[in-house]
Amino acid sequence: MKPCIALTFTLALGLTASFPLLADDPETAAKEVEQAIHLQPNMENGRKVYLICSVCHQPEGWGTVDGAYPQIAGQYASVTIKQLADIRVRNRDNPTMLPFTMPKILTPQDIADVSAYIERFPMDPHNGMGPGTDLELGKRLYDENCAECHGDRGQGVPEKHMPMLQGQHYRYLLRQFEWIRDGKRRNADREMVKQIQGLSNREVAAIMDYTSRLTPPLEMVAIPGYVNPDFPSFWRTRLPTDKPVERVAER
Repeated sequence: MKPCIALTFTLALGLTASFPLLADDPETAAKEVEQAIHLQPNMENGRKVYLICSVCHQPEGWGTVDGAYPQIAGQYASVTIKQLADIRVRNRDNPTMLPFTMPKILTPQDIADVSAYIERFPMDPHNGMGPGTDLELGKRLYDENCAECHGDRGQGVPEKHMPMLQGQHYRYLLRQFEWIRDGKRRNADREMVKQIQGLSNREVAAIMDYTSRLTPPLEMVAIPGYVNPDFPSFWRTRLPTDKPVERVAER
């Protein structure tokens, strides 16, 4: 096991033992979101806070194509703030991240700082995509069920904490969609939960496959060979590829 990962797991186990698990408290999460959004972010502190995040989400914030960890690069700060606040009050189940979001570890200022830092990351030009076998169905269902909230191109709505879906890994999207349907993400929009109950497995896979092919603007995408300059020597599970970034516009 890599030293940095071993340290992370050791910290996680220690923190879980040290802090009691909090009860669900959406009201507290909402207050923390409101506080953090109005704080002036400190990018240097954001970089320091992100060091522990980088072990799983990778130094570039690109996550992993197998969907174990999402791409968070470029995500709206308001969305990241809300998710961190929800996780720490257990309004969203995430046992892996819970220890690192506890109040004695992350202050509202830390949350504001790291969220703003992540928002500036250029995005992975080669996110994990689905098989591409049912895209016509996926587009139709996306337009009917998802576009109103997440945007016609998956661009999201930061003012409403609606996440940007562009460039997200297919397998992560699929898992999160299933968790929302099954009630594991209690911070999900209730109307969305009702809306997706009747979708078949084929329809879900088609929507997520189509969504994984929604691309961010080229100016938000990393150049070939990009490495986060703040962590030049950090261990990576997958190095950025040398494939031309122009391919992003063709998908």
